Amino acid sequence: MLNYLRCCRVRVAKLGIVLSAVAVSCGAIGAGSLSSKADAAPVTGGLIAGKPADGKPIVAGVKAKLTSAGIAIAPATAPLQVKRVIAAANRIAKTPYLWGGGHASWISSGYDCSGSTSFALHGGGLLNAPIASGFYALGDAGEGKWITTYANSYHVYMEIAGLRYDTSALDEGGSRWSSKPRNYGSGFVARHPVGL
Repeated sequence: MLNYLRCCRVRVAKLGIVLSAVAVSCGAIGAGSLSSKADAAPVTGGLIAGKPADGKPIVAGVKAKLTSAGIAIAPATAPLQVKRVIAAANRIAKTPYLWGGGHASWISSGYDCSGSTSFALHGGGLLNAPIASGFYALGDAGEGKWITTYANSYHVYMEIAGLRYDTSALDEGGSRWSSKPRNYGSGFVARHPVGL
């Protein structure tokens, strides 16, 4: 709950200039650009560009599996982009919560909710630059088959192949991954990458 309250509050006095500079210098993506196009840039998110998440453990079916170590195992039937999102999310799943973490750079000592979500989506080639807000307008409206982002005025999290990826889950078991649904907070808007 503590991470939930700290996450993504925009403090204009402290970060307004920095966030604006990041958005301008990184070319932050605007409305409707969360796309699953196969020709999306093979960006990383901790992965080597152009190298698929193949060779990683997979599970049968359409739902990811959460291990006792707090890492997600992608389902065999998931599209490659989803497997890459999961692989990238695993890279930072246990890093500390850090307000503003992941906004200025993909590499950080910790990540907040939007930094974590951006990092994972970037790993699947779905984002070109970290974003601090604006998840309301990404991709298509509603829940997706494989990936759904949920955003309100001060928090964002995702469900990926049936697992929740959320900074508030760090309080549950030391990982951003959880098999439990989020049962607090309101006003979340669901969006999903086009085709996913």
